[in-house]
Amino acid sequence: MSGNIGLLTDTLAAAKAEGRSALIAYLPAGFPTVDGGIEAIKAVFDGGADVVEVGLPHSDPVLDGPVIQTADDIALRGGVRVADVMRTVREAHEATGKPVLVMTYWNPVDRYGVERFAAELAEAGGAGCILPDLPVQESALWREHAEKHGLGTVFVVAPSSRDERLVRITEAGSGFVYAASLMGVTGTRESVGAQAQDLVERTRATGTGLPVCVGLGVSDAAQAAEVAGFADGVIVGSAFVKRMLDAPDHAAGLEAVRALAGELAKGVRRQA
Repeated sequence: MSGNIGLLTDTLAAAKAEGRSALIAYLPAGFPTVDGGIEAIKAVFDGGADVVEVGLPHSDPVLDGPVIQTADDIALRGGVRVADVMRTVREAHEATGKPVLVMTYWNPVDRYGVERFAAELAEAGGAGCILPDLPVQESALWREHAEKHGLGTVFVVAPSSRDERLVRITEAGSGFVYAASLMGVTGTRESVGAQAQDLVERTRATGTGLPVCVGLGVSDAAQAAEVAGFADGVIVGSAFVKRMLDAPDHAAGLEAVRALAGELAKGVRRQA
């Protein structure tokens, strides 16, 4: 596949060829600072992540739980802007050569300018966007510009998604499908739940060729291994952010997220 999305699809295909799930990590831009956030992403890649989602901090998130909201607040108080998100993508991608996505709510993209956002993200080396609150039926404008610039468009499906909606989402999306493991917001949990496996199976039953990756609730190697048993990718966000928040200083935080990435990378390989 051409464009920046090609690196993402190739990376997910390579993990599948190894008989394992891909490890997809999430960290917000600008947390704890713009430079510090870039260092954290590099550390996560060093630890074994295959793909990183860069969060665009938002003052009123609908999907993010308290841990990520705390990090977003720190980033927003530090003055993070869309330009800082683009810089984060560029420097993380250039330093590692690995696929970097942006996860954002629709409002910042709309206000910034859809064409401008897509063009700048592509120029920065970004592989695409995850847009959790953009209804697929209202996504034509974004998808037009994303396709023009070689970007992927990742939609979120949930246990409540009806089969006909799953068909529509998988037909419109590209890169992969983000399967929310449960109803609710992001955060670490004791159990990922059986709903996740059922959702993956229902999504695949649409006939889509897109990888189906599961997020929300995965926090340790055992849970990663469990999800890797039925999903093409394991998405981890709050656990990384919490390691950064709990660390006594930035250096310790970098080591903590690098170590967690290593643990999770071993977890997704237990199924290989």
